[in-house]
Amino acid sequence: MSEVILDIRNMNVALGPHLAVKDVNYQIHAGEILGIVGESGCGKSLTSLAIMGLLDNKLNLSGEILFQGENLVGMSEAHYQRVRGEGIGMIFQEPMTALNPVVTVGEQVAEMFLVHENVSKAEAMNRAIEMLKQVHIPFAEKRAKAYPHELSGGMRQRVMIAMALACKPKVLIADEPTTALDVTVQAQVLDLLEELRETTGTAIQFISHSLGVVSQISDRVMVMYAGQVVELADVNDIFDNPQHPYTQALLDTIPRVGVDIERLPAIPGSVPPLDQRGENYTFRDRCPDLFNHYQQVAKERNLGIRSK
Repeated sequence: MSEVILDIRNMNVALGPHLAVKDVNYQIHAGEILGIVGESGCGKSLTSLAIMGLLDNKLNLSGEILFQGENLVGMSEAHYQRVRGEGIGMIFQEPMTALNPVVTVGEQVAEMFLVHENVSKAEAMNRAIEMLKQVHIPFAEKRAKAYPHELSGGMRQRVMIAMALACKPKVLIADEPTTALDVTVQAQVLDLLEELRETTGTAIQFISHSLGVVSQISDRVMVMYAGQVVELADVNDIFDNPQHPYTQALLDTIPRVGVDIERLPAIPGSVPPLDQRGENYTFRDRCPDLFNHYQQVAKERNLGIRSK
């Protein structure tokens, strides 16, 4: 087993008396891709923002976030700025809004080198162009002078990846990196992430709503529901033998080739807001009939259900 790069222990994110993320525990190893899935509001992005030290001041973080053995919780902002970019990089959702619309993409990538490394503006721009080439942006010198609105969605996503990888981080957090991209560009972005993992050994935390995408790229998969981890296993185990009712319900919503049905199954209701989650809130509370159904299915398949 490769080295543990990121180790999350008993992490909680609270808004007043309410826990948005509760008792989250997992590890990511060097060169591993961990997929994180769950509906909106399950705590996927909040977990990533906590790791990056970018939580809103109204939120209270507790537990441990160990990056290469060093606890990031409670670290000073000055120290955290060195961790961001150099140690942990992040591809944010919606590159059109994440990128500065009035600054060229080349300057935005170059800023990573100016902030984290002692280089001149000319050297920073040259290295920014090299990063754009590394993420397979054609005519990189020309594209570096373009503004975000002049690039396609796929190109903007590649710029975000270039920024995140500029300082060769040990961990890359990719938050919905293929959202709103057509399937061809989506496949190119996934290939790029896998290529970067293989060539640099970067560990990747890959967040997505698409179970199909996660199945393609991940080594392990973590399923979150209502701020908690309900299942964590190898990708094949998750898709072949899901053990939690929520995981099974998610998988049942995937369209299947050759299966002719009038309407795809849907999970009733929605993830409850913070103030409606009890002390021991579970998927059973949202949909007891569905929970009991999958519990019976699990028994028939001789599977145990992991209680959360």
